[in-house]
Amino acid sequence: MSLKHMSKPVSRLLVSTPRSSRACQSSAPFLATLPARHRSARAFPRPLFVAGQRRALSSSLRHRYADVEEGFDPATVDREADEVDVCIVGGGPAGLSAAIRLKQIANEDGNEDFRVIVLEKAAEIGNHILSGNVLEPRAINELLPDWLSDENENRYPDVTPAGKDHMRFLTKSGSIPLPTPPQMNNHGNYIISLSQFTKWLGERAEEIGVEIYPGFAGAELIYGHDGAVKGIATNDQGVGRDGKAKPNFERGMEFHARVTLLAEGCHGSLTKQVSKKYDLRRESDAQTYGLGIKEVWEVQPEKFKKGDISHSMGYPLSKDVYGGGWMYHFGENFVSIGLVVGLDYANPWIAPYGEFNRMKLHPFYKNVLEGGKCIAYGARALNEGGYQSIPKCAFPGGALIGDTAGFLNVPKIKGTHTSMKSGMLAAEAAYGAIKNNPEANSIFLYDYEDALRSSWIWKELRAVRNIRPSFHTPLGIYGGIMYSGLEAFIFRGMVPWTLPHPKSDAAATKPADQFQKIEYPKPDGEITFDILTSVSRTGTNHEEDQPVHLQVKDWDEHAKKAYPLYKGIENRFCPAGVYEYVEDESKDLGVRFQINAQNCIHCKTCDIKVPTQDINWQTPQGAEGPGYSIT
Repeated sequence: MSLKHMSKPVSRLLVSTPRSSRACQSSAPFLATLPARHRSARAFPRPLFVAGQRRALSSSLRHRYADVEEGFDPATVDREADEVDVCIVGGGPAGLSAAIRLKQIANEDGNEDFRVIVLEKAAEIGNHILSGNVLEPRAINELLPDWLSDENENRYPDVTPAGKDHMRFLTKSGSIPLPTPPQMNNHGNYIISLSQFTKWLGERAEEIGVEIYPGFAGAELIYGHDGAVKGIATNDQGVGRDGKAKPNFERGMEFHARVTLLAEGCHGSLTKQVSKKYDLRRESDAQTYGLGIKEVWEVQPEKFKKGDISHSMGYPLSKDVYGGGWMYHFGENFVSIGLVVGLDYANPWIAPYGEFNRMKLHPFYKNVLEGGKCIAYGARALNEGGYQSIPKCAFPGGALIGDTAGFLNVPKIKGTHTSMKSGMLAAEAAYGAIKNNPEANSIFLYDYEDALRSSWIWKELRAVRNIRPSFHTPLGIYGGIMYSGLEAFIFRGMVPWTLPHPKSDAAATKPADQFQKIEYPKPDGEITFDILTSVSRTGTNHEEDQPVHLQVKDWDEHAKKAYPLYKGIENRFCPAGVYEYVEDESKDLGVRFQINAQNCIHCKTCDIKVPTQDINWQTPQGAEGPGYSIT
């Protein structure tokens, strides 16, 4: 029986790993102890993983620090280091596309020893990937042209060709058909599970020699003497909530790279650091975000319309809130349903999860869901700023790729193809820069910035640059719809102006006493659910005795600043029940601020939306968080 299927959890899977595959000795003695399906002929073994557990890079570290003394400071221990050519943080579509393209070029160049590693904080590749995804295949067709070929034994197995497109404006009980904008035409696209697609990409990457390490969170940037990024350090393991080392303490590991690519997705913790250090946002507008909340349902066969694609605007959102819903029929009797709420809303009484529940009760959605079964839930933030909010993407020693930089085409409701293409462009620039500067201590990817601006990514995003910010007008959704129609059908991005994103989503929030409190209906347990029931469907898991990764310097001070003005906005914007204000007569406010970090599904909304901007989302221990599979 494999470790994955043991009835009792394995506390930790330890695998001795060489510091460099170039200098690696034979792994045969270790590999001989494994089930055949886990063996690899490569000298650098495939990173093994048991769901929910972290694979240690060096078993010697654990034995070295197994018996720690009281008061021992983990930071005093030197990290082991490994040298690679390119280190990629994030095993999503952008990071894996960059890795695959790098190895394609290197292998074609006869440089098979060129080392590309991918660090992924999830327990397995794909576990943190969530999207209501209709895939435009432009980038994957470039990267792996035979991805759907019947002659390819490793072709992607599960796509649903896009069928009819429907656009609706919802009133409280009605549905008004709207013309589908040209950019939302899905002919030739595919409905997929992005989580499953990402797992498949990971397998293709490993086949050509990419080293993938799931369960390792990139926690810290390493800088060289010249101030350039030198690489990444992973999280320490076995550190208690009090910051002290526990008996199972393991020091993190450093990966020193010629080039470091950050593919963390929206609002990544390392991306925040590098953006601030190098002032990457100095020439761009403020980024604006949306929160996407999604479920997957198994519906009754008679209600299933394979390939059907529906989008909605209007109800349940008020006219001053940007957002909309979707419903995609894919696979066999599966329906992906979700709502995106723009996080630039002003009213702190709004609860995106509550709005999602209300949307599902609208006849347009409820008629499909009734009699079905909800099998998955998830939520994540996404960059909505588009063209004018793209930062400088290259920095000394590395670059930003994918949704880390914000390449989502909001009007098209697609970002996978642009994210993948950005990773491919960064890969080409990185390999060329490394090859042409073999002795350089630090490398700057000038060619990446140039390639982005001459690519179809840039042209695509520029053409729709004014649609999302048009919803900032006092006319709200109605003004946005009218202007968007002009842009989509007449202007097509050719106007000489670029509308701005005026301020951050946090700054857009107004005090609660300026609005009427919103009362959301209680969940019925059939179509709508309480938030903890939904979180249970994500497979989220965090070890309780570890430093809280949702960093608030002083919980009491935060409550004093936030609660009188915003009346518990943290509890409402979080789609996972992480934040609470608990009645406590011992506090001056009568309430106590509480963080239930174990519930966190890594959506990053708190870091983005909290008006006081004193919640700092950091990576927890590797291999924790949600365990998405069909999302």
